[in-house]
Amino acid sequence: MPTYEYECQECGFRFDQFQSMTAEPLTECSECKGAVKRLISLGGGVLFKGKGFYQTDYRTSDYQKKAKEDQGLKSKKVEPSASACGTSSKKQES
Repeated sequence: MPTYEYECQECGFRFDQFQSMTAEPLTECSECKGAVKRLISLGGGVLFKGKGFYQTDYRTSDYQKKAKEDQGLKSKKVEPSASACGTSSKKQES
């Protein structure tokens, strides 16, 4: 059932009311018994909490594989080797 927002025209009291879409709009304020007007509201917002809904639901399997590989590389601590620095690990003969 949708939630409708109302405002009293007499006292300014605002309230929400759960109603069926086929129900007649309310006409009387619960506070002062004055006339109420149904407002146009944004409705409920969607909140995405936590991680993973995007990665697990909307990404391709190729992307997910690559992401797992990248995650594995980040978790391993890679130390540079001597050959990567341009020097040899063997002793040079003179």
